[in-house]
Amino acid sequence: MTQLGDPSVTQEERTMALLAHVLQLVGWWIAPLIIFLLKRQSKFVSFHALQALFLQICHVILVFGGMLLWFVFMFGGIAMGAAGHGGQPPPLIFVAFPLLGLVFGGFWVVVLIAAIVYGIKASRGEWAEYPVLGRIARQILKLDVQDVASRPASA
Repeated sequence: MTQLGDPSVTQEERTMALLAHVLQLVGWWIAPLIIFLLKRQSKFVSFHALQALFLQICHVILVFGGMLLWFVFMFGGIAMGAAGHGGQPPPLIFVAFPLLGLVFGGFWVVVLIAAIVYGIKASRGEWAEYPVLGRIARQILKLDVQDVASRPASA
């Protein structure tokens, strides 16, 4: 649930939650993990840092999966090309390589946009959730949905 200007969230908590989102762009999964471990006493910071950490874990899994696919295409294509085309690389390599590059770039753009959008929301004191990962983070931290949703919103 998105909620504006929670009065119980301090400015320091807002700043640390913002840093958890933004520092994932340069610190990958390490920056949100450090913030999560350092600010465990704050539910607000823990919630935002855990979401950023989960996003980075998903990003790493997708990148490694994409790299595995790329290697399968590359080496499989080279093996097939060497056997059938007299040593010339097959056209599949010239399609798969740029396509997987676009997929890797797309993953990074999603992380960039999520870091900016949710960093801004965290700096405003909002309990904003990533679409799927926010629910998982809330369950792990045992945050009550009614508690977060029932806090009065202010503009």
